Amino acid sequence: MGGRFRVGIDVGGTFTDLVAHPSDGGTLRMLKVPTTPDPSQAVLEGLETLLGPDDEVAGLTHGTTVVTNAMLEGRGARTALVTTRGFRDVLEIGRQQRDHLYRLDVPGRVPPPVPRSLRFEVTERMDHAGRVLLPLDEADVARVATALRRARADAVAVSLLHAYSNPSHERRIAELLAGTVPHISLSSDVNPEHREYERTHTTCANAVLAPLVDRYLTDLEAGLARGHRAATLRLMQSSGGMATPAAMRRIPLAMLLSGPAGGVAAAQAVAARAGVLDAVTFDMGGTSTDVCLVRDGRVETVSERRVLGQPVRMRSLAVESIGAGGGSIARVDRAGALRVGPQSAGAVPGPACYGRGGEDATVTDACVVLGYLNPEATFGGLRLDPDRARRAVESVGSRLGLAVHEAASGIVEIANAAMTRAIRAVSVHRG
Repeated sequence: MGGRFRVGIDVGGTFTDLVAHPSDGGTLRMLKVPTTPDPSQAVLEGLETLLGPDDEVAGLTHGTTVVTNAMLEGRGARTALVTTRGFRDVLEIGRQQRDHLYRLDVPGRVPPPVPRSLRFEVTERMDHAGRVLLPLDEADVARVATALRRARADAVAVSLLHAYSNPSHERRIAELLAGTVPHISLSSDVNPEHREYERTHTTCANAVLAPLVDRYLTDLEAGLARGHRAATLRLMQSSGGMATPAAMRRIPLAMLLSGPAGGVAAAQAVAARAGVLDAVTFDMGGTSTDVCLVRDGRVETVSERRVLGQPVRMRSLAVESIGAGGGSIARVDRAGALRVGPQSAGAVPGPACYGRGGEDATVTDACVVLGYLNPEATFGGLRLDPDRARRAVESVGSRLGLAVHEAASGIVEIANAAMTRAIRAVSVHRG
């Protein structure tokens, strides 16, 4: 007879970690497997390995970087925007602020989440108090529906002026467009607050992600059903709380920091049990490192953060993330300086020491060369190859005129310096 377990799953950019906690207080089961291109497959395969055929899953808590990686890589659905007439270009106009006032070279702008050709205007107007100044022209909405079908849009964002005070026009548009596009995001649901540009951009980002998250959750739920794992699935939110799959299908952007939030919640709980009220949480993964401050037993939250320089208004833990982790690639730039990250070798091919075809030196390879990692140990079913690690680090050292151990030490020191800056950012820099 099998046991009954609560399972926690964290899908990272490099590895997927699973922990099964038995309800009878028995021994924890833990497993680390490489993350697959379709992250749901790593989860399902990991569950089958971790649990026996008669074991029952009472509940499944899931943190993931699916949304984070999709935003950073610019992946998502073909999305349209419906807005108040005269506000088609709010995504381009933005706030007209320069982040680097004295910078001589002007960096290129990140393209808006919705191209201008897929932005449509409708006649309507509310004032700031939600009073209707112009009724919604439903004939305009019908013309937009025709254009959406012609454009083959997968998702649509609806962001009308002052909809946070009165969402009736947005909701009516959603009713009229139902059946035209499968995914509709309303600004009055996603971010019911003032500041037109930020609200519109956040709603568009949510719509872009909706089909991707829907497919991911559908595949995951179908796989759980096939494996007879009739578990109650809960997903970590950026705020540190949990939500149902239905809620995350509606507002997938709430999972932007799902993975890091789970690490912070766990570290906060461990610190509390140890009687520590002030702590810095530190979560180093294969692709990134996340740090956060716990003060008086509480974690600070923020209402807005910038992703690739663009505003995302969603309540989240005040996590500082940097592109330095175990899989961060070391390279020599054109000036002959050693750089580490933010590019990562990921799980495939991974660091050279994994023996999966990776040739670039990474932080993990440097740690193997320096003896920080035991090559006899297994990591996610992988046995480390110290010879491959040494050759990869040597290739970097030869371009710098350094011995292999000097190059390895330099790689680790640079990664550590980046992580130290992140810790300062959440602590001493905030007073």
